Amino acid sequence: MQEPNKQTTLSSFGTGWRHVLLSFIVIGSLASMLSMQPFGQNPDYHDFADRRAFFGIPNFFDVMSNIPFLLVGMAGMSFCFGNRLVSFRPAWLTFFAGVAIVSVGSGYYHWNPTNETLVWDRLPMTIGFMGLFVAVLAEYVSARLGRFLLVPALLMGLSSVFYWHWFDDLRFYVWIQFIPLLTVPVVMVLFRPRYSHQWLLLVALACYMLAKLSEAYDREVFMFTQSLFSGHSFKHLLSALGCFSVLVMLKTRRPVDDESTP
Repeated sequence: MQEPNKQTTLSSFGTGWRHVLLSFIVIGSLASMLSMQPFGQNPDYHDFADRRAFFGIPNFFDVMSNIPFLLVGMAGMSFCFGNRLVSFRPAWLTFFAGVAIVSVGSGYYHWNPTNETLVWDRLPMTIGFMGLFVAVLAEYVSARLGRFLLVPALLMGLSSVFYWHWFDDLRFYVWIQFIPLLTVPVVMVLFRPRYSHQWLLLVALACYMLAKLSEAYDREVFMFTQSLFSGHSFKHLLSALGCFSVLVMLKTRRPVDDESTP
């Protein structure tokens, strides 16, 4: 009679420390970010390299390079609506809805780059970030956790943008943007996958990291390409490619047999 109790206790301990470590990483990273000195939006951020206008559209390539977000977002939502096997569909739908809306918000911002229009770029981005974050937690850690977190996570994401806009403090928004980059690899290491093709999540994260690098070297890329394409336009394409990797993962993956999983 004692042996099952011991086995259950050991199993609970083996799972529990992973939850504690994950919670420590999420809460600790937020506390670390908020312990930093507040920092606002650099006015030079709006000074993009490619200001060319075509067909009456200012900053043409930075505006039009957002179209892939719309295509991937719409394709993702269509797949989630039409496939009942998608685990925890609300979070995946939230992710792809955010991706689709980014095309509008970012296009609007790049038409006339200011702090005021930047709000409409960042709001849908937080929807996408939090949708992905909760979807991964729901699939790897607990579906119940996903159901509990989705709405609060979305509210936190949206509030981070308003907090920056009202107080010119980017700390909370930066944490919202990078928490999926931080936690997704950790979750993949700590918890057993339920589906195949999870490596495509890492491809998506790598694309986003390359996108941020391309953004940082906006002018250098523009000069390297002989003023054909800027780093910020490449950022949009790389980010959309990362989102497309997530869609490919959902379309191609299969449930992992627990008995064959080491």
